[in-house]
Amino acid sequence: MAGRYELVIFDWDGTLMDSIGKIVACWQEAFMAMELAPPSAEILRSLIGLSTPASIERLAPQLSQPAQRRFCDLYRHHYRVAEQVPSELYPGVPELLSQLSDRGYTLAVATGKGRPGLDRVLAQTGLGPLFPHTRSASETHSKPDPAMVLELCQLNRVSPDRTLVVGDAWFDLEMARRAGADGVGVSYGAGTRSSLCSAGPKAIIDSPLQLLNHLD
Repeated sequence: MAGRYELVIFDWDGTLMDSIGKIVACWQEAFMAMELAPPSAEILRSLIGLSTPASIERLAPQLSQPAQRRFCDLYRHHYRVAEQVPSELYPGVPELLSQLSDRGYTLAVATGKGRPGLDRVLAQTGLGPLFPHTRSASETHSKPDPAMVLELCQLNRVSPDRTLVVGDAWFDLEMARRAGADGVGVSYGAGTRSSLCSAGPKAIIDSPLQLLNHLD
């Protein structure tokens, strides 16, 4: 293995899997089921990657706690139904992960998905064996808190300064910064280039395989 990193932590939705449109549609359906006016797709895209409860707190802070829990359940129901037809991985993702694994990098996932949803997509895609350890927002603090990165570093016995976080949202990169790790933003997911730049990434890539140019 060459380069300064030992551990590469990936966000899932919008970074490895092209699920953005499906997530936005499920949020809109959940809003309508709650008899609320759905926010714009732009607003919904900007929150993809946060935990579902954290997203609801931002999207509908006026709701009572019981109503927020119902909202959460509705969104998850719609998403489980939608994911009966699995989303596609972005072109180049299988090749990227295979090359990183062959070069000796340890791979991990830090995602705003819940544990059941993460386990489901790891099984559907067959990528589970590539990731010895994963973290979901239902197990620890939501991004941009650094907990997921720090926990994955500890599990893999790798220091944060030898860790690279890859994600499509500013809070992926902010999570990395707070943990003492480097971050690379991806321009093809949910976040805008300007929002990614605001979090001070090491680089912004336009396709998955470009990550191979930023491992030093």
